[in-house]
Amino acid sequence: MLPLFYLYIIKLSALYFLFFLIFATIVSQYEFYSMYNVKGLLRYSGITGGILTISAVYLSKNTFADFFAVLFLVVSCVRLFSRRDPSSSVHDVAVVLLAIVYIPVLLGYQIYLRESGADWIVFLYGCVWASDSLAYYIGRGIGKRKLYEEVSPKKTIAGAVGSVAGGGIGAVIFKSAFIYSIDLPLDKAIFLGIIIGAVTIVGDLVESMFKRDAGFKDSGNFLPGHGGALDKVDSLLFAGPVLYWAAKAFMLM
Repeated sequence: MLPLFYLYIIKLSALYFLFFLIFATIVSQYEFYSMYNVKGLLRYSGITGGILTISAVYLSKNTFADFFAVLFLVVSCVRLFSRRDPSSSVHDVAVVLLAIVYIPVLLGYQIYLRESGADWIVFLYGCVWASDSLAYYIGRGIGKRKLYEEVSPKKTIAGAVGSVAGGGIGAVIFKSAFIYSIDLPLDKAIFLGIIIGAVTIVGDLVESMFKRDAGFKDSGNFLPGHGGALDKVDSLLFAGPVLYWAAKAFMLM
């Protein structure tokens, strides 16, 4: 699937990338709400809010204070009139709104990256996948001391080091072989890759924290053998915004 994904990013316009992010938003939010047993109108109002949020990011770079205020009003009213029992109302509303901020808002930063060049998306995904892969193999091979056992029992310090190294190695590979349309010096690419490798760990741990709180091992079964869609984008949720902010700080876009 990776060559098809690469061609999809490089050859098609930013609008098609928006469609991809909307699809990822819908599936990931559905999984998140399933973990926390959010059903009915609340679930679908949250997913609709997520679609509108990421579409708003695509259409405008302005702040979204008014937009989120409207979302809060709508979700609160849906909870008020869909269930008469006030117990767990704060939990219900908070979970719906958290998923909107956690998934479509953070995914929305990839739209900003895509607007600065499709190669930024290739660089982001390549570094994240390289980080995940090296973390897995090093962690499985020599990892012994646990990184954060209460949240993710299988992650090790060696795996975390592998993630950081994988980000840097991925940056070298993708900068050398795939990055042509953006001005990205190799030294800064390596530094950005290392940052992505570090942030990838945090993004993965945050999703693990949510899953353990909800009592789930995987967010879903969207990709058999790999877990849910949210399991595949958890690192990207954190890495995307951090890459955008770091690239802006280095005046690379």
